Amino acid sequence: MKRFVLLFICLMFVLSGCSTPYQEQRRHFFSHEYKQPPPADFIPHDLSIVSIGDSLTRGVGDVKESGGYIPYLKEKLESQKSIKTADFINLGVRGNRTDQLLKRLDQFKVKTAIQNADIIIITIGGNDVMKVFKQNITHLKVDTFLEEEKYYRERLTNIIQTISTYNNKAEIILMGIYNPFMKWFADIKEMDQIITSWNDTSAEVVDQFAHTSFVPVEDIFNNFEEDLLYKDYFHPNNKGYELIADRFYMYFNEHRIIEQALQNG
Repeated sequence: MKRFVLLFICLMFVLSGCSTPYQEQRRHFFSHEYKQPPPADFIPHDLSIVSIGDSLTRGVGDVKESGGYIPYLKEKLESQKSIKTADFINLGVRGNRTDQLLKRLDQFKVKTAIQNADIIIITIGGNDVMKVFKQNITHLKVDTFLEEEKYYRERLTNIIQTISTYNNKAEIILMGIYNPFMKWFADIKEMDQIITSWNDTSAEVVDQFAHTSFVPVEDIFNNFEEDLLYKDYFHPNNKGYELIADRFYMYFNEHRIIEQALQNG
């Protein structure tokens, strides 16, 4: 009996010193070092962008009738490794003011598009200024524009607040306005002051909200050496729209708009 027990113990020692190929494989597998995850642009993403607002979104002045700044911006975005496609939904309506855009946000089509967007680009405000200009053309005063600016602030706040309610993850981009009267009324220096003041108001409204950026374009169209306006001297021409797209793209990169939109989505 003792001899049997001794043999059994010896056999156990021998077996414990052996390992199967499977065990060796497991040891080898678990000894691998931790690998870093692939970069964000390893797998390209589809980007959904809603463009909403006035005639600058619609693309009035674009002789190609391809959508104003949108095709230029689309091409730039899709050149990035992180983006497979940049799909735009154009919800621009010629002549829209802030009060009209605010009402349109109640439409099912508009609301649904915003809810599914990664980025929302807004162009609005130029027609609000134009309305004041037309109503007071015979007695233009800076104070008249500054008074209307208060109501513009309220409506713009409601617009961004409503959009944020529909989609609190999307990046919201508000484009500034430019002086469309520099060709007609270059002698009215107060217009530059008015446009700057309205843009300051827009930027202040934007600063109240998360995931929201203001993109100025006023300086682009203060260039008197290059013709950037359509023949109506109000809307951008194709070169003007291309420069707007360049400005959007620059801001997207500087402020990591695309990266944040993809992360939030």
